[in-house]
Amino acid sequence: MLLYLGLGLLVLAALLLWWSRRQRRSAGLPAGRVVYTDPKILGKPEKPLYDGALGLAGRPDYLVEGPGGVPIPVEVKSASAPPVPHEGHRFQLLAYCLLVHSTTGRRPPYGLLRYRNRTFAVDYTPGAEGELRALIEQMRTGMRKRELPRSHEQPGRCARCGYRQVCDQRL
Repeated sequence: MLLYLGLGLLVLAALLLWWSRRQRRSAGLPAGRVVYTDPKILGKPEKPLYDGALGLAGRPDYLVEGPGGVPIPVEVKSASAPPVPHEGHRFQLLAYCLLVHSTTGRRPPYGLLRYRNRTFAVDYTPGAEGELRALIEQMRTGMRKRELPRSHEQPGRCARCGYRQVCDQRL
């Protein structure tokens, strides 16, 4: 009887291990311990990552402990993958890399951008960080202006904008 109970527990453990690996793969998470998660994903509120010098805060969907214990940010998108990551998604992930570096003192070599059917590794190089910092400065400059022309490069985004009814530049 104890033999059957032991075998049953062994089979159950193997099934649970298989199921957890399958769930991790479907979420696009790499191997490693999840050390942070956005509360929308698993419910437990986590403090946002914050850089006081830049006045930048954010919550990646996950931080996974990568090689050498360096936290790797993972951002999950529900859409199918484009041929290359959307520029806004790339900059969002780079901002999470910068925030990880600022808050932990450890520079992640990359971040992961997970679309429904594909995962992209986005390198966090000094050049990419420079691009991000230039974009942040450009945004800050724009925020100081009274009037800022709207971007109409994406007509669908303009059509769904919450300010569409009062915008004098709508399409």
